Amino acid sequence: MRTVAPGPIRTAVVGFGISGRVFHAPLLAADPAYSLDVIVTADPERAAAAASRYPRSRIVPTPEALFTLAGDLDLVVLGTPPSTHFDLASTAIAHGLHVVVDKPFVTTSADGEELVSRAADAGVGLTVFQNRRWDADFLTLRKLLETGVLGEVRSFEPRFEWWRPEGFGNWRDSATLAEGGGILHDLGAHLIDQALQLFGPVARSYGETTQRGPDGSAADQEAFVSLLHESGVRSRLWMNGAAAQVGHRFHVLGSAAGYTKWGLDGQEPALDAGVLPADPRYGVEPESAWGALGIDGGTTPVPAERGCYPLFYGLLSAALRGDGPLPVDPVQSIEVLKIIEEVHALA
Repeated sequence: MRTVAPGPIRTAVVGFGISGRVFHAPLLAADPAYSLDVIVTADPERAAAAASRYPRSRIVPTPEALFTLAGDLDLVVLGTPPSTHFDLASTAIAHGLHVVVDKPFVTTSADGEELVSRAADAGVGLTVFQNRRWDADFLTLRKLLETGVLGEVRSFEPRFEWWRPEGFGNWRDSATLAEGGGILHDLGAHLIDQALQLFGPVARSYGETTQRGPDGSAADQEAFVSLLHESGVRSRLWMNGAAAQVGHRFHVLGSAAGYTKWGLDGQEPALDAGVLPADPRYGVEPESAWGALGIDGGTTPVPAERGCYPLFYGLLSAALRGDGPLPVDPVQSIEVLKIIEEVHALA
């Protein structure tokens, strides 16, 4: 992979919705290894907000305008709907630019394999923003597994649930399955990735999805996935954006103890509220949100590891300097897509 020249990594963020505004732009602006040179958005209100928050960045309305500036850039970050990812990433790769693609990586595993091949041929880095690998609760659970305190793990049950019956108010509400829409693509890309990271490859998968719209091509609003890992662990994953009462975030059962955690990681709302990674509050979970370890009648709270989304970009800058691997191997995200495709084919 070709490395970048000395100096800040010259970066463009495409899209200034939730992804670009809440995650990528703040994390990049807070990291001195990067310069946020260009933001792409066609929405006038978003363009004004981007210009106000990042006055040193150039705001352009289209990807076509962005790619005329490719000679002055090193990296493109795609925070756009998944149906656009393949074409935009292909164009960036053709211009010799390194690429970060938000999850879900692309709409099909075949498209993902094609992008990986093109990036390798062009000698550029291609990675996927699987930021939930750096959630406080996930890092805490990973540490518990490393200590062996749970004994032999038998089941892993994570959930992403909330009460939002009115929808997201963005592309997620209307994208079809063919466009990478649906809660299984959106949140399943996180939960399946976390399961694979913790417990390894999958031998068998099964799933259920619910589509409440009249159109058979409509995206799913609720999903359940069961994965039998080659390690013998069973992962049962729930996703629901209209849960009037939400379940636990993690429920892990082992031969010696269990671990149960409630509530979602706080980094997204913190970033949305303007709390930056340098703030001592960033990524720190209050004691009231800690998970419980043990057996019924004898559990103890487990201090949470500090959440660390900025580490994604720290690892990426090191990789682009030739000092370590990319933060997320896109081949791993392709494996996630293959499981999603299997579930959709059978559901």
